[in-house]
Amino acid sequence: MVEKEEKIVEEIPEGIVRDRGFDYENWNPKTELGKKVKSGEIKDIDEILEKGYKILEPEIIDALFPNLESMLINAGQSKGKFGGGKKSIWIQTQKKTKEGTNVKFATVAVVGNRNGYVGIGHGKSKETMPAREKAVKQAKLSIIRIRRGCGSWETGGENLYSIPFKVSGKSGSAKIELIPAPKGTGLCVENECKKVLELAGIKDIYSKSKNSKTKLNLIKACFDALRKLSKTKVDEDFKRQHHMVEGRIK
Repeated sequence: MVEKEEKIVEEIPEGIVRDRGFDYENWNPKTELGKKVKSGEIKDIDEILEKGYKILEPEIIDALFPNLESMLINAGQSKGKFGGGKKSIWIQTQKKTKEGTNVKFATVAVVGNRNGYVGIGHGKSKETMPAREKAVKQAKLSIIRIRRGCGSWETGGENLYSIPFKVSGKSGSAKIELIPAPKGTGLCVENECKKVLELAGIKDIYSKSKNSKTKLNLIKACFDALRKLSKTKVDEDFKRQHHMVEGRIK
């Protein structure tokens, strides 16, 4: 009688949750950081960001964020009469050569968990699907942790769905200023920037923008402003007064 071979199942370290569609068991990390995440030595994205480790594998984000969402930005425009046309997620470019016309597609993706973490990426390829995959991959590699706090100047309540102070960002000629807003205000910002702020977990905000015709630069400027939230030095009294938190709200 032939004995049945026992199937060895790799256990996922405590604190790591397998993402939907992400094959954790067959993931073979190539970097030292990825190996530490796979072994369970690192279980939290905050440890990576605080120590300044550079993320080179998107699988690290897949392993640490079970509820990560992604969206594509309407940064392009489809063809239409007299320069018109509907907004499109694809930025199409053409280059004429001796062999013919080379067409390339580019797109912008934003990823986030709607709870203090967000990233954006830009991908380009000869076909649409590879461009989308590149954009999502780049967005995961650029993920950051943002600050949130009370946006009311009167009550000083515990509304943690705004930003704690005014901040501005720039990319190319595009500029944007994000301003705290009290609870119930909503996202008073350009439509495509709403996607970035929604996935970051911000629900109430005012904004001012300048030279915002180029959507790609405007999105980068918005992301630059969110990045500056964490880089600005803030004293402990201000943190307590505005109930400021960094990263996820537990």
